[in-house]
Order: sequence, then C-alpha cells, then structure tokens
Amino acid sequence: MSVQKGKYNIKAVSNMLGIHPGTLRAWERRYNVIEPVRNDAGHRLYTDDQLKVLSWVIGKVEQGFTIGQAVELLDKQEVINDDHNDKLSNNQIESFKQNLLDSLLKFDEPKSNQTLDLAFNVFSIEKVVITILGGIIVEIGAKWENKEISTAHEHFVTSYIRTKIGMVFHNLPINPLLPKVIAVCGPNEQHEIGLLIFTFFLRRKGYEVIYLGSGIPAEDVFQVVDEVNPKMIIISCTMVEHFPETIQLVTDLDKHYHDLKVGLGGYAVKSIPNSRMKTYQSFLIGENENEWLEWLKSNL
Repeated sequence: MSVQKGKYNIKAVSNMLGIHPGTLRAWERRYNVIEPVRNDAGHRLYTDDQLKVLSWVIGKVEQGFTIGQAVELLDKQEVINDDHNDKLSNNQIESFKQNLLDSLLKFDEPKSNQTLDLAFNVFSIEKVVITILGGIIVEIGAKWENKEISTAHEHFVTSYIRTKIGMVFHNLPINPLLPKVIAVCGPNEQHEIGLLIFTFFLRRKGYEVIYLGSGIPAEDVFQVVDEVNPKMIIISCTMVEHFPETIQLVTDLDKHYHDLKVGLGGYAVKSIPNSRMKTYQSFLIGENENEWLEWLKSNL
C-alpha cells in the first residue's frame, strides 16, 4: 500500500461511504481491515487508499459475503489500483434498495428483514431511512400511479416501511435546546410516509417533533399550535386533489402566527404552477436532505 498521510476523520469517512462509525471501529478491531493513523489527539485519520479498501469491502458485504469472507478475499493493492471503486458506495445503496423493493413486492417479509438488517449494519441510519426506504417510497408511488403494481402491493410496502421507520424514530434522543416542531398531513391527505421520513430527519438532528400524521382537520391543527407553541410546522401533501386545501391551511397558518415558520412538502407541491411558485417559495422545504438542511438554516 502506498504511503499516504491520513486526512479524513471517522465522521467524514462515515458520511462518504454511508457506513456507521461503530461498524468501522468494529472492522478495524476484529478484522484488521485497515489501520488508520492517529493524530496528536489520538483520533483516527484515513487515507484515500484506505477509503478505496473500505468501499471494496462494503461492496462484498452488500453482495452477501460476511465481513470475514470479504477480508479473506481482499487484495488491498489490487483494490487501490482499481479506479472504479469511487462509484461503489452509490451502487451499493441502489443495489440494497432494489433488493429490498423486489422482496417486498413478492410479499417476502423474512427476506426483506434480512436485507434491511444488513443495510443497517453496513450504512448509517440516515442512509438507510432517507436514501433506501425513502427511495423505495418514491418508486412504489410511481409504480402504483402507473398501474404497474396493485393497491395490495402498495399498502404492504408502505405499511412495512412505516413500521420500520417508527421503530427507529422512537429511539432517537431529543435536544431540549432545539425548538419544537409539529408535523402533519394536509386536510384529507392519508399518505404520510414522506412526512414520517422528514420527521425522522428532524428527530435525527435532535428536534422534538410532535407527529400528528394524517386525518387531522384544519381547525384541530390550529388548536395544537396554540397548545404546543412550536417554532415550526411541517405540512405534507401527496395527492394533487388535496393540495388546494393544504395550501389554504399553509397560508392561513402563516397569516395567523407571525412567529411560526411553516414548511410545505410532498409530491403535490409539483402541481404549483410556475406563475405561483414565487408566492410559495419560502414554504417549500425541498425534495432531498441537502435542500431540507438549507430550508432549516434559512428559517432558524
């Protein structure tokens, strides 16, 4: 292996490869996959070559090998010389997503659980929930709208994902210094998985989120805001036919509460005509994690 100076800390490596820091430490301790150098403070620093090795190992685990088997197959110099390894992480995530989706569409819950458990062992919680499960929700919605799958398939997949996200959601700690947030679907809107994923994103950041979900009348939303006094409220709408009522609720809340930041998301946002987009731009939270972060920064 070529001699290089370590320049990436464990958090950076975790984000780049989509793998939990605890997994990296375990691989280093148990299997001697790589030996990161230590800075003066004793913190791990990883080199570019070590990133390639780790990415290769993750790829083998994604293919079904155990970590022990992957290490036995590992030829570090060959991996380092392979220019294609930088693309492995995204390919691995996509492969996990498709494997999980395929098993769910076959109503194969044991296989789905096995795939999802492996994903949680390889990637960070954010990658699994937002990128893999969130990606499946988008794809399953498109398949249902295009009549490629039945309503039974759509209900089974969304129910499965709702349960799995809920199990993760309730174990996340809350930072009492961060403001409270309400998350609710628009009036008559029943599709709540997208809102649940965004709620997970907020909870992962430490926000206390009062999750109301679907089926909440507009007048009840006002009542909860009066009782909770949140800093923000996030409203989600998936079905275009429910969007007029949703945008009316957003507008009414913004007018009634001067200190309340109102966020709007969901597939139905795409139905806003270009001529009205400027009017609602400040409410739109975006479609991905980077856009969500930007919206949060601009509203705190």
